[in-house]
Amino acid sequence: MNRAATFNTALTRRQFFRKSGTGLGVAAMASLLDEQGFAAGPDTGGLRLPHFVPRAKRAIYISLIGAPSQFETFDYKPGLQERFREDLKDYLGEQGERLTGMTSGQAAFPLAPSRYTFSQHGQSGTWISELLPWHGKMADDICVIKSMHTDAINHEPANQLICTGSMTNGKASMGAWLSYGLGSMNHDLPAFVVLHANHSWPQSNVQAISSRLWGAGTLPGKYAGVALRSVGDPVLFLENTPGVPPEMRRTMLDGLATLNRRSFESVGDPEIQTRIQQYEMAYRMQSSVPELADLSGESEHTHALYGEDSKERGTFANSAIMARRLLERGVRFVQIFHRGWDQHANLPRDLAHQCKDVDQGCYGLIQDLKQRGMLDDTLVIWGGEFGRTVYSQGALTETNYGRDHHPRCFSIWMAGGGIRGGQVYGETDEMSYNIVENPVHIRDLHATILHALGIDHERLTHRFQGLDNRLTGVLPAKVVKDLFA
Repeated sequence: MNRAATFNTALTRRQFFRKSGTGLGVAAMASLLDEQGFAAGPDTGGLRLPHFVPRAKRAIYISLIGAPSQFETFDYKPGLQERFREDLKDYLGEQGERLTGMTSGQAAFPLAPSRYTFSQHGQSGTWISELLPWHGKMADDICVIKSMHTDAINHEPANQLICTGSMTNGKASMGAWLSYGLGSMNHDLPAFVVLHANHSWPQSNVQAISSRLWGAGTLPGKYAGVALRSVGDPVLFLENTPGVPPEMRRTMLDGLATLNRRSFESVGDPEIQTRIQQYEMAYRMQSSVPELADLSGESEHTHALYGEDSKERGTFANSAIMARRLLERGVRFVQIFHRGWDQHANLPRDLAHQCKDVDQGCYGLIQDLKQRGMLDDTLVIWGGEFGRTVYSQGALTETNYGRDHHPRCFSIWMAGGGIRGGQVYGETDEMSYNIVENPVHIRDLHATILHALGIDHERLTHRFQGLDNRLTGVLPAKVVKDLFA
């Protein structure tokens, strides 16, 4: 007896109910509802969403892996200058500070003021560091949130929390949830695309990241992000093998789909359907991706907006243009990862390079979206996974210092998608140590992003192992409605 064959052809109780629910029932429903009754169309995935009229149709998340310091970007604390090198050891003890293993053994915790100047910009008078001069030019387009906070103090769990809503492995990413809920607006491209931008300063402390940050978790695999590479072919194995014409590949895929459908009928594993859809998407991407990646048609005016780096593949500015092109073609969610923001030492040297990498590219992206009439319905989010400490890690001099991890408060910005630009939301104390006004947790940020896209975060769920999972989890989360115009 072939036990494997017997197992594969056996109809389990769960498969019986699944087949009953997706066979005659779906056929009956299809006879009552035409394709226009489904928000995302017949082959693009997605539920019958949005729940209400959305402010945004799509989103870009600029993820700065390593956590940029709020002291050197948006959280201006001029009063710290006269407290240079003040030992905060007793203060930290009073606060019950949770320290990482990198600074817990320090004999002293010298206060380190930012060595960079700040100035006010735009009609809003937003304080922005000299490290981000192009951000100053768009101060009235962005909303700076200075009161973000998180539960994690180390990079891996913090990045998982901000990307997936949980510090544990196996959860679906935000982009996967949006793909699952809203589907794609383009039959030939994925709903969720990931771009990895290079950092130009090799001395930066670069955090490793994994595909968990853009994975599908417990959702069907087809909702995971598709990463486009910055070197070589944008997507591996997309091109036909030499000697294999498109007609032969089409015949091969049709035969493979037939075999996979037979396997699905026998086993009932939904991931088999995901595999069929991925093969078909790859086939369609053979024509859509080369056109997407060809920036030769972009005008000199556009490149001038983003900066000369925009002509070099893999730079942040180039990735920002790619993100705009993806959105134009109907991609729902684009996430740009830029690493190297973990300045435990040599912060003044390394952070300046990191800011230069992204500063004009971000400005160009916002202005480009505005000029094309896309910013009103495109949500843009910029930020890292937590903040940095007011005290120096290691030695402190007048020209050099480092900062450890700080989860209690950090700064991000948002723009477009109904967000009211030219405002600063939330406030921290005199040392950017605790939040004193309008705290915004990671869960609140997720709920707000979903809200901008027309989704009630409590209603976007997926049942797995008997539990209804959702991006914001089971703890309280609120939509920050004051951010919207």
